[in-house]
Amino acid sequence: MTLVMRKLLASSTFAIAGALDSLAGKLQRQLNDNQRLVHRMDELGSDFELLDELEDDWSVDQAEQEALTPEDISAIEREIDDLEVFRDLAVSICENAKGEALLEALEAGFAKAKELGASDKAIIFTESRRTQDYLVRLLSDNGYADQLVLFNGSNSDEQSRQLYKDWQQAHMGTDKITGSRTADMRAALVDHFKNDARIMIATEAAAEGINLQFCSLVVNYDLPWNPQRIEQRIGRCHRYGQKHDVVVINFLNKANAADQRVFELLSEKFSLFSGVFGASDEVLGTIEGGIDFEKRIVDIYQNCRTPAAIEAEFKQLRTELDSQISTAMQRTRQQLLENFDAEVHDKLRVNLKESQHYLDRYSALLWELTRYGLQQYARFTPNSYQFTLQQSPRGGLNIETGTYQLGKNVEEAHTYRLGHPLAQHVIEHCKRLETPPASLVFDYSNHPQNSVALEPLAGKSGSLLCRHLTIAGAEQEDFLLLAGFTDQGDNVSADTFVRLLNLPAEESGQSIGAGAQEQLNQALEQLKGNTLQEVEQRYGEWFEQEMEKLDRWADDKRRGLKDQLKKLDDELKELKKQGRQASSMPAKLKLQRQARQLESKRDSAWREYDSESRGIEQRKDHLLDQVEERLQMAVEETELFRIRWKVK
Repeated sequence: MTLVMRKLLASSTFAIAGALDSLAGKLQRQLNDNQRLVHRMDELGSDFELLDELEDDWSVDQAEQEALTPEDISAIEREIDDLEVFRDLAVSICENAKGEALLEALEAGFAKAKELGASDKAIIFTESRRTQDYLVRLLSDNGYADQLVLFNGSNSDEQSRQLYKDWQQAHMGTDKITGSRTADMRAALVDHFKNDARIMIATEAAAEGINLQFCSLVVNYDLPWNPQRIEQRIGRCHRYGQKHDVVVINFLNKANAADQRVFELLSEKFSLFSGVFGASDEVLGTIEGGIDFEKRIVDIYQNCRTPAAIEAEFKQLRTELDSQISTAMQRTRQQLLENFDAEVHDKLRVNLKESQHYLDRYSALLWELTRYGLQQYARFTPNSYQFTLQQSPRGGLNIETGTYQLGKNVEEAHTYRLGHPLAQHVIEHCKRLETPPASLVFDYSNHPQNSVALEPLAGKSGSLLCRHLTIAGAEQEDFLLLAGFTDQGDNVSADTFVRLLNLPAEESGQSIGAGAQEQLNQALEQLKGNTLQEVEQRYGEWFEQEMEKLDRWADDKRRGLKDQLKKLDDELKELKKQGRQASSMPAKLKLQRQARQLESKRDSAWREYDSESRGIEQRKDHLLDQVEERLQMAVEETELFRIRWKVK
């Protein structure tokens, strides 16, 4: 109960006021009926949605006590007085600073989402239904009235019931309707959020079982202490199918030392907000359970009364977590390095050079390119993705000297990334370098990783050619074409050559024979033809889809206009009929005037119909022009390198 009350207290004054009132009412009823003192947590079920699950995890003692004694009655009366005083104090607070901060947070969050190119949608998580009701009122009064949808364990509100009814009618006779009201209600609410609403206000019921890849803004209005629940919340949006970085906004009471320490643990030790998808999974898998973590937090809140005591307890907890997490992660990494090959390492995000860091494929390539391109201008720190630029590279580039670091969450250095001017300079410089034909011997025998792709090439040799293909139509596309063979004539895949080029190599004196040169050229021409054919086929599929969408839209538009015209014709006939049957001249004149107005309206509708029809044909012509422009592809190709290779 202490845990629940503290969570509701942190949520909103409305949440804690409702809970205190529920408890006071329950105790008063027990006194009135002279009942035995029974377990009281069930009174919080409507306030805290996870109550049942929490009771199971915490093994709450449900045993009833003996009948009330005079001492019990006196104690309960004092407790009721206390509860009512606290309730009245909470009720007297009409505005919550936390709620006001939400308005600013949403504005900032939507701005960031827009900057990332993401959709203008947000999901707000709270642990209290009363807080959910408060947020509906708050947001409705501040410009979001028609942009909200609720999601909770029951969804018994009027909006949810109407959305469910509309959704059933829209999908009647389809396999989208499962027959389960709970599942169909969830589907209806998610569809409404995707297509119409801007904000979903959700309790923990939305943290599992729904996919919100179309939303990239998560607001933890109430931040759970259980790290696994936070991961589940973010995972609704940060999942396969998400096209943008997910922005996570966490609400934190900075005036509360314990709250600050909880957030530090969640952020730093559990890596919940680091932006590395999968990192938190690895960490969370090392702890016994989020409930155990919650119990430790509750103990600290209950027993510590000074910042110093809070700091000491959290330091002890952090030490225990350090040992637990680092040991398990080290064991996991060691197993991965010993038992899996390079392809699996890439998928599991294990980097052999420095297991504490993970760089995605493009960042790793950028790092290797930077070490080569800046070797005259920078000093590179061993075993880290950091370098010190000692002088700006030649070529008119004015870059600040100093320390640069690749990766995220860089604090005491310049952040080095693909879009940085220095990185762009390195890339352009290296692209202009001459790469005459060469012979390279790749060393696989001393490579620390096994590779299923490279294993068959050990001891063999062959030739490789790489070209850069640019196709410029309505838009520009770039392709790298890799073609190569073994000396035995076996074709080697492009992915395998990418692996090969990651191995250390040294030059040798052999050259590519004339026969191999011709074979490489023919293979590249075949790859070029296949690529052009795939692009053309993709354009054709795009054209078919766009034309089909345009035809459906045109049909709907024409049908709507025709229905409008028919309705006007029917009304006109009825007016003329009434005019013929009118008994007085004034009535006839009035009906005749109405008929003339209706005829004018019908003529306007016909003109609109004609204009829309011409507009549809113009859009079709524009689409045909686009396709024709795309098909007029200008093709450029540049040879990047050709090598004779050998793997030892």
